Amino acid sequence: MNRENEESARVRALPNPPPLPVAFTSSKQENTFVAKKSAVRRYCCTPTATKNTWDCLFDEGYRAGVSIKTDNGGILYAHASILGINSPVFKSMLSLKQSRIHGRCGHQRSISISGVPPEAVEVFIRFLYSSRYEEEKMKEHGLSLLVLSHAYTVSHLKRECVWQLEQRLNTENVVDIFQLALLCDASRLSLLCHRFMLKNVKPVSATEGWKAMKQSHPVLEKQILKSVIDEDMREKERVRKNNERKIYMQLYEAMEALVHICKDGCRTIGPHDKVLKEDQEPCHYAACKGLELLIRHFAGCKLRVPGGCIHCKRMWQVLELHSRLCANSDVCRVPLCRNFKQKRRKQNKKDEMKWKILVRKIVRSKSISGAPFFSFKSR
Repeated sequence: MNRENEESARVRALPNPPPLPVAFTSSKQENTFVAKKSAVRRYCCTPTATKNTWDCLFDEGYRAGVSIKTDNGGILYAHASILGINSPVFKSMLSLKQSRIHGRCGHQRSISISGVPPEAVEVFIRFLYSSRYEEEKMKEHGLSLLVLSHAYTVSHLKRECVWQLEQRLNTENVVDIFQLALLCDASRLSLLCHRFMLKNVKPVSATEGWKAMKQSHPVLEKQILKSVIDEDMREKERVRKNNERKIYMQLYEAMEALVHICKDGCRTIGPHDKVLKEDQEPCHYAACKGLELLIRHFAGCKLRVPGGCIHCKRMWQVLELHSRLCANSDVCRVPLCRNFKQKRRKQNKKDEMKWKILVRKIVRSKSISGAPFFSFKSR
């Protein structure tokens, strides 16, 4: 029994295990590679000292077996294993060169990277070692790095270049970035550039980049201008439909207000058998005030024939529209509702079709807005 107590006391006396090492998060203060921001935070457990070692390996070129020739006669030294792991293009190139060497030891393999500044090539190769870059270098050589990452299939650098260029879009560089995004198959970047140009077509078309594109790629310029025209037409169509929908919603609300006046009464106007209260609550129908004035005019106008008075004509149209929306004319309190339904049978097909289209659009516009229907239903 004593032995069991001693063992349990020894177990309780054991110290708690040490905490897990703190994850080193990638940050731009350390000039580390920062992936595109997303909802999930990305962690990098590689210490900074290790990344410095990788940079040192590139800087010193210790036992490097590949020489990279750049423009202006510059030469960089790198390791075939690092290049091949990060880029399938480098891997294929180096494998082909290896087969030509026929196993000769100590032979230096050579690769040429031209068409971009030598400093951009250095930033590109360094990134393959430690996935790090300097912020200023990215700003200066972002376009060249995008080309290199696309040409040598370095997807993680390409994503970073795209994200960095997205943050720096402006009137002066958007045309150049757009053309490069098309060549490098950066669909998101090209879409953002295209939208930017559509919104700022006048200042963009006055830049040197646009003039250069007009000379070198006139077809592309025509396509952009055509898309500007199409977007303008679409915007006008959206405005027209929105204005129409507002009108249909106002007509719908006017029909609600008409039922409200004829059934319950509003302020100083209502059915003849309804006693209106002096302390009545404020009406929540915005169209009631205008309808009240229209009804009073209609009741006292001496012409009162359709076409004789513009206000009376409008009232006749309101009453007819109500009759076409009303679901049950037998119990409806709106004047002339049943008469208009009977008159409808004598109308020609052209007028009947116009009224049906109007009723359908009114009901549909209100259903799109999410508001509930009133007691009428379209037949």
